[in-house]
Parts: sequence; structure tokens; C-alpha cells
Amino acid sequence: MAKYKWTLDPAHSEVQFKVRHLMITNVTGEFDKFQIEVETEEEDFMTAKVSFTADVDSVTTGNAQRDQHLKSADFFDAANFPQLKFVTTKYENIDKDGSYEVYGDLTIRGKTKNVKFDTEFGGVIKDPWGNTRAGFSVNGKVNRKEFGLLWDAVTEAGNVLVSDTVTIHVALELIKQQ
Repeated sequence: MAKYKWTLDPAHSEVQFKVRHLMITNVTGEFDKFQIEVETEEEDFMTAKVSFTADVDSVTTGNAQRDQHLKSADFFDAANFPQLKFVTTKYENIDKDGSYEVYGDLTIRGKTKNVKFDTEFGGVIKDPWGNTRAGFSVNGKVNRKEFGLLWDAVTEAGNVLVSDTVTIHVALELIKQQ
């Protein structure tokens, strides 16, 4: 069986997160710099070995002061933990029509937890330039406090400033290497 390596097409990929602010709105952020290494047997992604990293220093929310706070020891502690990492451990085919549950070890701030992400496989196609591409949409939720992102504050009215639950959305387009 042939093994294939797949590389990221960063122009058609994104890593976003949302967290509730004051429990009434969402703040959206993203990581601008991330990498993924994928190896499959043939084009069967159920055999994929996947290692994903994101550079914590590339976090952006559209607000420079908030971004600096996220990079600080209150949250990601970029100085001591410059990357977050996800390595797959198991796949489950949910509906035989492109829906999967992907399990893996997520490491943030040196703490590793096995988590599950709902994944939609968009398929494999040949692009107009002769490249083989695969697309995925990945969604899930994690509790930030389980990874040591403990900072919080309570307003005078007793409202929590930042939710514990972080919603994650990742869109990936991969290109098969020759």
C-alpha cells in the first residue's frame, strides 16, 4: 500500500475559536500560523497519522490589548508554551456519508487531554492544476480551565467575564504530495 504525505494549503484553511464574553456575546479569535502533517495509506483518511500545531504568538482577536492578554501567563503563556498541539488517536465513521468523530491528544500550556472533534470530510478532488486536494471541517468544544487557562473575573453584578467553554472551528484544505 502506498503512503501519501499531505501538506496544508494555508490560503484555504483557518483555525478559529469563540468564547462567551459576559455570557451575552461571543468573541472570535484565530491562529494565523499553524502547521499540519498528515500521512495516509492511499487516500484513506481513516488511516491518517495527523499532527497539528498552532503558534500561540499568532493568536489574534482584532484587539491588540486582548491579544497580549491571551499570550500572557494568564492564558496561553506563549513565552513558556509557544505552541498548542493536537495528535490524532482514533477515528469513528458516524454515518458512512462523510461525518466522523476524530479523537486525539490536545496539548495546551503543557497539559494534554484526549478530546473529540466532529469532522466533516469534504472529499478528494483534482484541482485545475493537477493537484489532488482533500477538505475537512472540524468542530468541537473544550473547557479552557482543563488546560490551565484559569484567568477569570466576575463583574459587580456577579457575571462571569469569560466562559469556560471554548468552541473551536477548523477548516483544512490539504494537498497530496508527489
